Amino acid sequence: MSTVGNSTNIFWQECPVGKNERQKLLNQKGCVVWITGLSGSGKSTLACSLGRELHSKGKLSYILDGDNLRHGLNKDLGFKAEDRTENIRRVGEVAKLFSDAGLICIASLISPYRKDRDACRAMLTDSTFIEVFMNMPLEVCEKRDAKGLYKLARAGKIKGFTGIDDPYEPPLHCEIELREKDGECPTPSAMAGEVVYYLEEKGFLKAD
Repeated sequence: MSTVGNSTNIFWQECPVGKNERQKLLNQKGCVVWITGLSGSGKSTLACSLGRELHSKGKLSYILDGDNLRHGLNKDLGFKAEDRTENIRRVGEVAKLFSDAGLICIASLISPYRKDRDACRAMLTDSTFIEVFMNMPLEVCEKRDAKGLYKLARAGKIKGFTGIDDPYEPPLHCEIELREKDGECPTPSAMAGEVVYYLEEKGFLKAD
């Protein structure tokens, strides 16, 4: 008999085809590329560019976009601290499944709290969690404001907006940090290239 969380009488079911077999089939290694940063920092743009670059190399990836997931998986959650934590926990569990399937899972979320991102990292025990920090200044993100959210937050029409009246805790030990160079933001293609280079160097784009 087994108890996990609030469930009882459940058991882990082993299957004959495992992660190694799936990775050999795909000729890649499953991992999670977790892109974090302020709203407007370019997370979704990088995710799409990275997905396109991997596809061109014949590698299978899937993007978990924070906004998209709130249309379905997480549509019952708000933006209170406890809801944000549950939002990230759910995405982390789904990302773990994609990684186990042998895919390169690209998770693109503000994920403002360090402890929540670290909890997702802890779900993956074999160094397959790659944290990418979009370290763009608040003034740059606010100037972009493609969704008009900063304007609403400044007007007091959105409460608890990350970077304005709710904190963003930057990573302390991320694998990749992307930031402005000489006052210019790198192109999406250049940033995607940097992530792809990391994946190649760490052996994720081939199977053992």
